[in-house]
Amino acid sequence: MTIVIRKIESLADMHEVERLQREIWGVDELEVYPALALKPQTEVGAILMGAFAEDRMVGFVFGFPGILDGEVIIHSDMLGISEEYRSHNLGYLLKLAQRDAAMALGLKKITWTFDPLQSRNAHFNFSKLGVTSDRYYVDYYGVTSSFLHRHGTDRLWVTWLLNSERVVSRVEGVNTPRAETSGLRHLVRVGEDLEPIAGDSISGSQVIIEIPTELKVHHERWREVTREAFTSAIDAGYVVEEFYVSDDRKTGRYTLRHALHA
Repeated sequence: MTIVIRKIESLADMHEVERLQREIWGVDELEVYPALALKPQTEVGAILMGAFAEDRMVGFVFGFPGILDGEVIIHSDMLGISEEYRSHNLGYLLKLAQRDAAMALGLKKITWTFDPLQSRNAHFNFSKLGVTSDRYYVDYYGVTSSFLHRHGTDRLWVTWLLNSERVVSRVEGVNTPRAETSGLRHLVRVGEDLEPIAGDSISGSQVIIEIPTELKVHHERWREVTREAFTSAIDAGYVVEEFYVSDDRKTGRYTLRHALHA
C-alpha cells in the first residue's frame, strides 16, 4: 500500500479534515475546526499536510503562524491519524513534512501541546522528535466534548527547534541517549499498585517525574500529583528534556534539567 504525504490545498480536502476530526476525537460539530477557516489560513502561512492512502485522506497535521517572544513561529494545533493507520508511522512522517514546510518558509521553531500523562506521545515528542518543554498549563482547553479529554486537559507546551543539533540528530535516526536515572531525585514515583507516590524535594541539576506507561487507574490522583511536580519544577527553573521507558515497559521517566546546567 502506497501512502502519500502532501499539502492540502483544495476545499474538498479541507472538508475531509473536518471528517477526520469527528472520527478521531469524537468532538461535537461546534468543536470541529472548519474548512472555511482552514482555507484562508493556508493562504497566509498555515501549514496543512495530509496523508493519503489510495487517494483517501487517513491523517493530517495542521499548524498556523504566530508570534512568540517576538519571533514568527508555527504552532501545530492538530495531528490526527485514522485508527486503522496508526501503525504506519504516519505521525512521524507528517511531522517531518511539517518541519520541511516550516523551514522552507525560513522558520526555526514549531510549538504544540500534549497531555504529559500520555506516555506514547511523550516518547514520540521527546525521544523521536527532540522537543523540550518549559511550560505547563493547567486545564488548557477546559471541558470539551472529546472522549480523549475525560481526564482533564492539563498540557505541556513543547518547543521544536528545527535546526538545532538535538533535533537534527533525532530526525536523522541517531538513537536517543540513555541516561542513568537511579541516582537522581524522583519527584514522583510509580507505586506497586500503579498509584502515584510524591517523592523527593526539588534540588540538584536533574530530577525525575515517573508515570505509568499504561494509565488504567488513579487518573485523578495522577493528574494532581504530576501537576504539582511539573509546575513546581518548571517554576524553579527546570526544563523537561527527555522521556525514557523502563526496560520492563511499565514505567516512563521524564528527565528535567535545571536551566543553569543545560
